[in-house]
Amino acid sequence: MALRAMAPGETRVGWIGLGVMGASMCAHLQRAGYATTVTTRTPARAERHVADGATWAATPREVAASSDVVFAIVGFPADVREVALGSDGVLAGLAADGVFVDMTTSEPALAVEIAKAARERGSWAIDAPVSGGDVGAREARLSIMIGGDAEPVEAVRPAFEVMGTTVVHQGPPGAGQHTKATNQTLIASNMIGVCEGLLYATRAGLDPERVLESVSSGAAGSWSLANLAPRMLAGDDAPGFYVEHFIKDMRIALEEAERMKLSLPGLTLAKQLYERLEQSGKGRSGTQALIHALAELSGTPWEPPAERR
Repeated sequence: MALRAMAPGETRVGWIGLGVMGASMCAHLQRAGYATTVTTRTPARAERHVADGATWAATPREVAASSDVVFAIVGFPADVREVALGSDGVLAGLAADGVFVDMTTSEPALAVEIAKAARERGSWAIDAPVSGGDVGAREARLSIMIGGDAEPVEAVRPAFEVMGTTVVHQGPPGAGQHTKATNQTLIASNMIGVCEGLLYATRAGLDPERVLESVSSGAAGSWSLANLAPRMLAGDDAPGFYVEHFIKDMRIALEEAERMKLSLPGLTLAKQLYERLEQSGKGRSGTQALIHALAELSGTPWEPPAERR
């Protein structure tokens, strides 16, 4: 029998990981009417969700035992492996024809491994990393990149459409992760350009906010320029996406590139600059903090225009 499409009031949802993005994504599903069971490494982060009707569970296995579809968005591939395949992991508790959806940016090979392990247990697993940062998560405007078999992907699509506006099935298990690696490769070099442009405008004596008015809608326009450049100018390093997680993503992309015998010098440079930033103590800052590392290369700490007034 084909999997039934998810529906509020019918499908029981599990959620693992309530960080910068996961909290908003889970909240959207709760507001849509899905009965939800949650767990996260920092229980205090679940208090708002429990107050809104979610059930707390101590482990991913307990979440899965109470759910038809389990979503996870955690930090690193090692976390994904433990959440999915550990003795107290999702697959140990998921019933036959249950679906595990990993929305973490992780390794394509691990996504394939988890999907294979799920099928051996009579359940399903799909990889569905996202792009859009904290703003996209809050506003349910994420781009969701999906790898997996068509049947579970279509069954979960109603939930994806609650969380995002661009929902694309890219191919078999691992294809979502390869797509996200492509996404991060595109962003990485662009972030260098955004920082260098702001530094140039500032050093030239221009009003960088006025400069943004001119360049944001032209050929130089990008998501990073529109959303992260204003944070740089305001001196706001708060994470919409952690530096340490972006370094992890770039590492994955470069490892895959090496396997495919690709040379990606722009991505290599971006990773080196972000590692320099992490070494300065800003691993838990937002990716827009890269401007500090580039300013230091010119011998001058970044002084946001907002702090000069």
